[in-house]
Amino acid sequence: MSVSFRILSLNISEKKGEQKKPVPSMELKPAHGIVGDAHAGNWHRQISLLADEDVDTIRGRGMELNFGDFAENITTRGVDLGVLPIGTRIRMGEAELEVTQIGKECHQNCAVFRVVGDCVMPRKGIFAKVITGGTITVESKCHVL
Repeated sequence: MSVSFRILSLNISEKKGEQKKPVPSMELKPAHGIVGDAHAGNWHRQISLLADEDVDTIRGRGMELNFGDFAENITTRGVDLGVLPIGTRIRMGEAELEVTQIGKECHQNCAVFRVVGDCVMPRKGIFAKVITGGTITVESKCHVL
């Protein structure tokens, strides 16, 4: 049984350490990741995903946050990403991803952590590699397989 969810934003940055900016579509390539994103490459953290519900927990503390502020490539709504086991497959349009890591260390207390005292990416963000390539948009149908 698959669980459906939505993409709220697609975000990329040309350099590592920069805030990601929304884009209308992404081309995903196997063994590479997102064409044009600084974190692309043949490794296990090609794409980062973060649920907007988790970002809402920080917004609830009075901080204004935009898509990409946690350096997530894909912002979702309707699925608890942080509980998906490593190895879970995710279909987005014609592309398929495999979850490779849950959370990560916060880089020297990111700007969000310094202001709010908390960051959701280490606990709730996930990383994936591209298994099947394709172009995705915010309209792409998405399912956890």
